[in-house]
Amino acid sequence: MSVENDVANKAEEVVGQAKEAAGAALGDENLQAEGQADQASSKLKQGLDDVAEKVKHTVEDAADKVKEVVESVKEKITGD
Repeated sequence: MSVENDVANKAEEVVGQAKEAAGAALGDENLQAEGQADQASSKLKQGLDDVAEKVKHTVEDAADKVKEVVESVKEKITGD
């Protein structure tokens, strides 16, 4: 949602890729798995941030439409 979150999530993904590659090169299955877990966590966070942003915009759009309807009803009642 924020630039800071985007950067942190991308950094976690890159670190995960590095761990996975290092684990593969060294034959360290635990390090490799940790890297894969870091990448999965990062992608999940990125997805949640995307969903949160879409929800925010949907709520803002709905609020704007409600305001328009309220104004319309108000005008009909008051004749303004």
